[in-house]
Amino acid sequence: MTIISDPSGDMHTLWINLIEAARSIKINENTKKLKIALFDLTGCAGCQLQLAESKLMHFNHLIEICHFRMLSSFDYDDYDYDVALVEGCITHQDEVERLKQIRQHAKILVAFGTCACYGGISTQKNRSDMTQTIREVYNSMPIESQSARKISDVVKVEHNISGCPVVKEELERVILSLVIGSQVIFPNYSVCVECRKQLNTCLGKLGKVCLGPLTRAGCNAVCPTGQSVCLGCHGPAEKHNMSAFLDRMKRNGVNYSRVQEKLAFYNAFVPVVSNEA
Repeated sequence: MTIISDPSGDMHTLWINLIEAARSIKINENTKKLKIALFDLTGCAGCQLQLAESKLMHFNHLIEICHFRMLSSFDYDDYDYDVALVEGCITHQDEVERLKQIRQHAKILVAFGTCACYGGISTQKNRSDMTQTIREVYNSMPIESQSARKISDVVKVEHNISGCPVVKEELERVILSLVIGSQVIFPNYSVCVECRKQLNTCLGKLGKVCLGPLTRAGCNAVCPTGQSVCLGCHGPAEKHNMSAFLDRMKRNGVNYSRVQEKLAFYNAFVPVVSNEA
């Protein structure tokens, strides 16, 4: 079976091929399972839920889950593992220390979800006075909180699986690629490609600020298909064109502050906007 390694190819076909390849692996006494551990920082655990409900649980003959707080309370923090999936962003100093410890025990570290990859929605507090924000949320309760950061600000990350939450099929593609030793690839085209495959009406042409032209595909255009604009939780597509997008918004008469608000929602485009400015 040929496993495609073209980032412009069809990801669903790749997913099917990887599943078939994993199912065809012959198990014997020398077969080593891929040891996987999941850890959560500041986040909602939605990405972990995606894994708990994924098809990966059908491959326990190839995968060993060493640490997954959602499924087991047993603490494997000092265990060595092949792959560490880390969900959530960094907002506390103790998370920095814990993340460094996780990195020491992991051969491969994967940023798992938009919060881990880009800082996510928690970074919205970074644009406000921190003392005032803490007082507004917690009143007089003493609490330590820092500006929200992505995990690659602290440790080396081998792969980013973005999404809010992550897409089960994409998660399965990445993990099964690691299981069978195939190249881990992500689509290099934008959400617009997937949106056209769904025969959706373009929300941008209706005057809405949809980030589909800028955002990496992989979600099957779930938000535009539901008539909601894309907010870019998958981060920038490799072949995006920010200047053309901003020109189009200007021609459509969209106030730039509205565009900035959308681009900053998950913090995924803030560095891109800064670089292209």
